[in-house]
Amino acid sequence: MITVLSIAVVGVMLAYVVAVKNSADPVVTKQALAAAEALLDEVQLNSYNPLPGTAGGACPLRQNFDDVDDYNGYSTAGCPGLVRVDGTPIAGLGAYDASVTVALTGLNGVAEAKLITVTVTGPGGSVVASGYRINYP
Repeated sequence: MITVLSIAVVGVMLAYVVAVKNSADPVVTKQALAAAEALLDEVQLNSYNPLPGTAGGACPLRQNFDDVDDYNGYSTAGCPGLVRVDGTPIAGLGAYDASVTVALTGLNGVAEAKLITVTVTGPGGSVVASGYRINYP
């Protein structure tokens, strides 16, 4: 009887361990998604037309970016994780990296636009957020 009870308890505990181990995964993914959406919003709020100024690359200060094209090639790989616009690290997000690509595209001949793709990679994998910045008159 004790042997049967011991086997049952071990089975229940194994199921409990798996459930607890994977319970934080949605939080990690949600953090990555929130970071990707925030960076996408930041890019979309900038000017469509290229202005003279700073270009993207690894770890530049985004406070110097004044148009959408400046973000093309931006990456936090090699930086202390995700950083604010002024370059200061965001506490608790050191395990995440972000990258941005900007590509000129047409929206079915209706308007000229730039497709912005933000990828945030973290402990739970990668999250991609995409959006357009349209050139309206």
